[in-house]
Amino acid sequence: MSLYEKIFNPFTVLAAVKKWKSINKKIVFTNGCFDLLHKGHVDYLEKAKKLGDILIVGINNDASVSNLKGKNRPIQDESGRLAVIAALAAVDAAVLFSGETPRDLIQIIQPDILCKGGDWPLDKIIGAEFVQSYGGKVVTIPFIEGYSTTNIEQKIRGQQ
Repeated sequence: MSLYEKIFNPFTVLAAVKKWKSINKKIVFTNGCFDLLHKGHVDYLEKAKKLGDILIVGINNDASVSNLKGKNRPIQDESGRLAVIAALAAVDAAVLFSGETPRDLIQIIQPDILCKGGDWPLDKIIGAEFVQSYGGKVVTIPFIEGYSTTNIEQKIRGQQ
Protein backbone atom coordinates (compact mmCIF):
# COMPACT_ATOMS: atom_id res chain seq x y z
CA MET A 1 0.00 0.00 0.00
CA SER A 2 1.42 3.40 -0.95
CA LEU A 3 1.80 6.09 1.66
CA TYR A 4 -0.94 8.15 -0.01
CA GLU A 5 -3.40 5.27 0.35
CA LYS A 6 -2.74 5.38 4.10
CA ILE A 7 -3.71 9.06 4.46
CA PHE A 8 -7.28 9.63 5.59
CA ASN A 9 -9.42 12.40 6.97
CA PRO A 10 -11.85 11.98 9.89
CA PHE A 11 -14.67 11.17 7.47
CA THR A 12 -12.93 8.67 5.19
CA VAL A 13 -11.21 6.79 8.01
CA LEU A 14 -14.60 5.60 9.29
CA ALA A 15 -15.18 3.40 6.22
CA ALA A 16 -11.74 1.83 6.63
CA VAL A 17 -12.32 1.26 10.34
CA LYS A 18 -15.66 -0.45 9.62
CA LYS A 19 -13.95 -2.72 7.10
CA TRP A 20 -11.14 -3.61 9.51
CA LYS A 21 -13.55 -4.25 12.38
CA SER A 22 -15.74 -6.46 10.14
CA ILE A 23 -12.78 -8.82 9.77
CA ASN A 24 -11.99 -8.70 13.50
CA LYS A 25 -8.87 -6.57 13.31
CA LYS A 26 -7.79 -5.03 16.62
CA ILE A 27 -7.55 -1.24 16.16
CA VAL A 28 -4.87 0.77 17.99
CA PHE A 29 -5.01 4.56 18.01
CA THR A 30 -2.43 7.11 19.04
CA ASN A 31 -1.85 10.74 18.21
CA GLY A 32 0.72 13.49 18.26
CA CYS A 33 2.38 16.37 16.45
CA PHE A 34 5.28 14.31 15.03
CA ASP A 35 6.97 17.52 13.92
CA LEU A 36 10.53 16.26 13.39
CA LEU A 37 10.45 12.49 13.22
CA HIS A 38 13.17 10.87 15.36
CA LYS A 39 14.17 7.53 16.83
CA GLY A 40 11.86 8.00 19.81
CA HIS A 41 8.84 8.45 17.54
CA VAL A 42 9.71 5.42 15.42
CA ASP A 43 10.27 3.22 18.47
CA TYR A 44 7.00 4.41 20.00
CA LEU A 45 5.00 3.72 16.84
CA GLU A 46 6.58 0.26 16.41
CA LYS A 47 5.59 -0.63 19.98
CA ALA A 48 2.08 0.77 19.48
CA LYS A 49 1.61 -1.35 16.35
CA LYS A 50 2.51 -4.50 18.32
CA LEU A 51 -0.51 -3.88 20.57
CA GLY A 52 -2.95 -4.78 17.78
CA ASP A 53 -3.46 -5.38 14.07
CA ILE A 54 -4.10 -1.87 12.72
CA LEU A 55 -2.34 1.29 13.88
CA ILE A 56 -4.12 4.58 13.23
CA VAL A 57 -2.14 7.74 14.00
CA GLY A 58 -3.90 11.06 14.50
CA ILE A 59 -1.74 14.03 13.48
CA ASN A 60 -2.38 17.52 14.88
CA ASN A 61 -2.97 20.13 12.18
CA ASP A 62 -0.63 23.12 11.94
CA ALA A 63 -2.84 25.46 13.98
CA SER A 64 -3.10 23.05 16.90
CA VAL A 65 0.67 22.38 16.87
CA SER A 66 1.31 26.14 17.10
CA ASN A 67 -1.15 26.42 19.97
CA LEU A 68 0.44 23.50 21.82
CA LYS A 69 4.14 24.03 21.07
CA GLY A 70 4.55 27.76 20.40
CA LYS A 71 4.86 30.22 17.54
CA ASN A 72 7.96 28.58 15.98
CA ARG A 73 6.17 25.29 15.51
CA PRO A 74 5.41 23.28 13.53
CA ILE A 75 8.72 23.10 11.73
CA GLN A 76 7.23 20.83 9.04
CA ASP A 77 3.78 21.55 7.65
CA GLU A 78 0.87 19.20 8.21
CA SER A 79 0.99 17.60 4.75
CA GLY A 80 4.68 16.78 5.23
CA ARG A 81 4.16 15.37 8.71
CA LEU A 82 1.21 13.31 7.49
CA ALA A 83 3.21 11.84 4.58
CA VAL A 84 6.21 10.96 6.76
CA ILE A 85 4.06 9.15 9.33
CA ALA A 86 2.05 7.36 6.62
CA ALA A 87 5.29 6.14 5.02
CA LEU A 88 6.26 4.17 8.13
CA ALA A 89 5.70 0.41 7.91
CA ALA A 90 4.11 0.29 11.37
CA VAL A 91 1.39 2.79 10.41
CA ASP A 92 -1.76 1.63 8.65
CA ALA A 93 -3.57 4.96 8.61
CA ALA A 94 -2.60 8.57 9.26
CA VAL A 95 -5.39 11.06 9.93
CA LEU A 96 -5.08 14.83 10.25
CA PHE A 97 -7.29 16.38 12.91
CA SER A 98 -8.00 19.93 13.99
CA GLY A 99 -8.51 21.19 17.50
CA GLU A 100 -6.43 20.82 20.61
CA THR A 101 -7.36 17.17 21.20
CA PRO A 102 -8.24 14.08 19.18
CA ARG A 103 -11.42 13.50 21.21
CA ASP A 104 -13.76 13.63 18.18
CA LEU A 105 -11.48 11.35 16.16
CA ILE A 106 -11.32 8.81 18.99
CA GLN A 107 -15.11 8.81 19.16
CA ILE A 108 -15.33 8.18 15.40
CA ILE A 109 -12.74 5.38 15.40
CA GLN A 110 -13.66 3.74 18.72
CA PRO A 111 -10.31 1.97 18.96
CA ASP A 112 -9.80 -1.26 20.87
CA ILE A 113 -6.62 0.23 22.31
CA LEU A 114 -5.74 3.87 22.90
CA CYS A 115 -2.07 4.51 23.56
CA LYS A 116 0.07 7.49 24.49
CA GLY A 117 3.63 8.09 25.57
CA GLY A 118 4.69 7.20 29.08
CA ASP A 119 4.77 10.85 30.14
CA TRP A 120 0.96 10.93 30.09
CA PRO A 121 -0.78 9.89 33.33
CA LEU A 122 -3.92 7.86 32.65
CA ASP A 123 -6.24 10.56 34.01
CA LYS A 124 -4.83 13.09 31.49
CA ILE A 125 -5.17 10.93 28.37
CA ILE A 126 -7.90 12.41 26.21
CA GLY A 127 -10.47 9.76 25.33
CA ALA A 128 -9.37 7.27 27.98
CA GLU A 129 -12.71 7.22 29.82
CA PHE A 130 -14.59 6.89 26.52
CA VAL A 131 -12.45 3.96 25.32
CA GLN A 132 -12.73 2.22 28.68
CA SER A 133 -16.53 2.74 28.68
CA TYR A 134 -16.97 0.14 25.92
CA GLY A 135 -14.29 -2.25 27.17
CA GLY A 136 -11.30 -0.82 25.30
CA LYS A 137 -7.85 -0.58 26.85
CA VAL A 138 -5.60 2.41 27.48
CA VAL A 139 -1.86 1.76 27.34
CA THR A 140 1.15 4.00 27.92
CA ILE A 141 4.46 3.29 26.20
CA PRO A 142 7.72 4.43 27.81
CA PHE A 143 9.86 6.89 25.85
CA ILE A 144 13.45 6.38 24.88
CA GLU A 145 15.33 8.96 26.94
CA GLY A 146 17.11 11.79 25.15
CA TYR A 147 14.92 12.00 22.05
CA SER A 148 12.53 14.89 21.54
CA THR A 149 11.62 17.33 18.80
CA THR A 150 12.18 20.20 21.23
CA ASN A 151 15.78 19.04 21.82
CA ILE A 152 16.38 18.78 18.06
CA GLU A 153 14.89 22.25 17.50
CA GLN A 154 17.10 23.75 20.22
CA LYS A 155 20.19 22.09 18.77
CA ILE A 156 19.40 23.44 15.28
CA ARG A 157 18.92 26.93 16.69
CA GLY A 158 22.21 26.69 18.60
CA GLN A 159 20.48 26.81 21.97
CA GLN A 160 21.94 23.57 23.26
